[in-house]
Amino acid sequence: MNGLAEIIGGVILLFLSPDRIHRVAVALTQVELSDHPRDFVANRILHTANGLTGQAVLFGAIYLLAHGAVKVVLVIALLLNKMWAYPWMIAVLIIFIGYQLYRIALNPAVALIALTVFDLIIVTLTWREYGQQRRRRLNPVTAARTPGP
Repeated sequence: MNGLAEIIGGVILLFLSPDRIHRVAVALTQVELSDHPRDFVANRILHTANGLTGQAVLFGAIYLLAHGAVKVVLVIALLLNKMWAYPWMIAVLIIFIGYQLYRIALNPAVALIALTVFDLIIVTLTWREYGQQRRRRLNPVTAARTPGP
């Protein structure tokens, strides 16, 4: 589901100019900032929207599309019980996490930090599931008798 949301977000970004994104950010935060001018989230949204360039939006769109597409393809493979997809999912997400940490070090952004934490959780869950699947395949008799989580 997260991968699909990233693809949708990437497609939307392809069609939005930085000016349009700024106007949407102003519209979304206007009420909150009129009531609470120091609201952290609303101010971060506006600050981020103010700093956008055409290249930044295009990069964000391409990044979200690639990140989402890889996740969707690999999740489908995982659902089809393709064992090769587990290490690929882990490796690809670790590459994305590495890049995201680099970007966070340069310019911390709440959304990128959240995406990185989410990816770390997915890597952990994928690693755990991969181990369970390997044990089941290596010893199906014992795995059948072992109670689940």
